[in-house]
Amino acid sequence: MINKISAVLLLTFLVACSSTKNIVAKTYKDEKIQLTTDSGIIIIKLYDKTPLHRDNFIKLAKQHYFDSLLFHRVIKNFMIQGGDPGSKYAEQGDELGNGSPGYTISAEIDSSLFHKRGVLAAARESDDINPAKASSGSQFYIVQGRIFTDAGLDSVETYRLKRKIPLWQREVYKTIGGAPHLDMSYTVFGEVEKGMEVVDKIANAATDNNNRPLKDIRMKIE
Repeated sequence: MINKISAVLLLTFLVACSSTKNIVAKTYKDEKIQLTTDSGIIIIKLYDKTPLHRDNFIKLAKQHYFDSLLFHRVIKNFMIQGGDPGSKYAEQGDELGNGSPGYTISAEIDSSLFHKRGVLAAARESDDINPAKASSGSQFYIVQGRIFTDAGLDSVETYRLKRKIPLWQREVYKTIGGAPHLDMSYTVFGEVEKGMEVVDKIANAATDNNNRPLKDIRMKIE
């Protein structure tokens, strides 16, 4: 009798474990994505320090959410932005930048993840309506940036950040470049491993008065 009860209990335990395994949320460790554009291919590593953003980005990519969307906002020496679902069938002159999958993602701002050249970060609505700095569910940007001098960084500290930039980050901004005025305000959740020349090409595209490329630049993420 004891052996039969033990066997039943063991079977029940195994079934329970199996059932639990099936409902555990999928996470993606050390994940890389391929961003294919009309201007070339960009390989991006997603950070494990920002799991909410990492997993959401992978989920949308697997759903082909980003396929054929535009880089709808491009500013030379700053960044390239995309991920608005409304851009897929947009005509020239349409206002873009307000679309989303219908949800936001809680901020995962980390002082060690800063806006150096080549990082991937989440766009969001402004502080006046979004004081929690929650990220757009789908809109993102990649920093092209520019190189700063010590004087330039001093100015950013005084007039934009109201705090000191760590010395090691200052050295990165002085050598590689970036967009330091965005630090600690937006969630950085990845970085370009290959294809910065493609980012540069997109960032240098001719644009209209709303910073939308005059010639559509589409994407696919997988």
